[in-house]
Formats: sequence, C-alpha cells, structure tokens
Amino acid sequence: QVQLVESGGGSAQAGGSLRLSCAASGRPFSNYAMAWFRQAPGKEREFVAAIFWSGGSTYYADSVTGRFTISRDNAKNTVYLQMNNLKPEDTAIYYCAATMRIRFTVGGADDYDYWGQGTQVTVSS
Repeated sequence: QVQLVESGGGSAQAGGSLRLSCAASGRPFSNYAMAWFRQAPGKEREFVAAIFWSGGSTYYADSVTGRFTISRDNAKNTVYLQMNNLKPEDTAIYYCAATMRIRFTVGGADDYDYWGQGTQVTVSS
C-alpha cells in the first residue's frame, strides 16, 4: 500500500507562484511513476504533469507547459510541482497520483492506482 499526502496549496495572485509537494510512504518510492492531476469545480479531473521513475522523463499538459515544472527527490520520497505565472484558470484541487504499472497512459487517471487527498489552489486575477 502507498500513502500520498499533498501540501503547499493556497492562494496566489495571477502571475504568482506556488510549489506543491507530495510525500509518499509505503513501497519504495523510486518504483513509481508520479503525476499531478487537477479538478476544477464542475469539470472533470485533468492531467497536469508526470515524471517517470528515474526523473529523466517528464510530461506536461499543453495548458501548463512552460509554466509548471514537475520534479522528484527519491531520497525524500517526495514529488514537487513548481507552478509559475499562475492564471485564474489554474484554480482547482490538485491531486498527486502514483502508478507502478509498466504500461500505462501518462495522462490517463484510470491507470494510476494511488491518490492523495488533494490540495486546493486558488488563483485570483
């Protein structure tokens, strides 16, 4: 079993920055691919970013490319999402997710087996 706990959410002005953290416990962290998803009110959960086991491969949704950076520290069992140049449309609950599957769709929420409880990000104009 894996437990994921997000932190770092909060409020920011448009153009500002926030950094989310996701601490993992349970099975060896380095075995997982990790991702961030988000869900805005009245909308479906959407993929934001993912990072593979070694940290060498990262993937981003078009809407956040160039503004968000995903990274991981396997020694600390933590994955981060640095969010810069925030926009009001980034307002959502952000979820950390993990998968140990060898074959999976990077942006497919159904392929992630473990989820955190979510952290709220609110961006005002």
